[in-house]
Amino acid sequence: MDFRFRKGVAVVTGATGGIGTAVARLLAARGSRVLLAYRGNAAAAEALAAELPDATAHRVELSDPASCAALIDAAPVVHTLVHAAGPHVPMLHLSRVAPERFSAQLTDDVAGFFNILAATLPRLRESRGSLVAVTTAATRRFPVRDGLSAAPKAAVEALVRGIAAEEGRFGVRANCVGPGMLTDGMAVRLIADGDLDERALEVTRANIPLRMFGTAADVAEAVCFLASDRARFITGQKLDVDGGYAA
Repeated sequence: MDFRFRKGVAVVTGATGGIGTAVARLLAARGSRVLLAYRGNAAAAEALAAELPDATAHRVELSDPASCAALIDAAPVVHTLVHAAGPHVPMLHLSRVAPERFSAQLTDDVAGFFNILAATLPRLRESRGSLVAVTTAATRRFPVRDGLSAAPKAAVEALVRGIAAEEGRFGVRANCVGPGMLTDGMAVRLIADGDLDERALEVTRANIPLRMFGTAADVAEAVCFLASDRARFITGQKLDVDGGYAA
């Protein structure tokens, strides 16, 4: 029950995604109230809010600073921000990515993260709270055709390190968790879209020392640890949950 005595809420962006849902459930199981931030799937968000004690669901458009500010205004005290939002990213060689597509991805991933960060940071200073951004293991070992994900996520990681360096004096900690290949979350969409066939999955599995894929629950464990007081002396770090892929 790491969060039982924490005042306020944990804000989880991307709460209706595979990882966001797993994080929200684990935070609630460990005693936190949760504010579920979603973009489009209102039915899933409301169902999750009904499942968790004292949880509320709020729509947010991360590309809009005013929408992010309104979301945080709904929670006067925020002890944790978990940024688990991210649009679906097709797997393409960088040579096939149009500049306009890359620019849009930067806006969705990087500007969206900065907007919610800017809105939440004053509350994290007040609570001496914690930021955990869910990025990707691909920023340490580049998988072919993953540039649309890896490059923007690398920028998010740089911002998190900056927050750790600049905001530690206010008691704010900031870390990242880098998921590898999972059996749920975005991998399901990539398989459904044909971006990953069985041969590609076997090659990927062979590149993982543990020879298996992880789950959203594995990522949630790492996120909740870094957000808890058990990680009180950890900031500016990234914990890859990837079965050893980036080793």
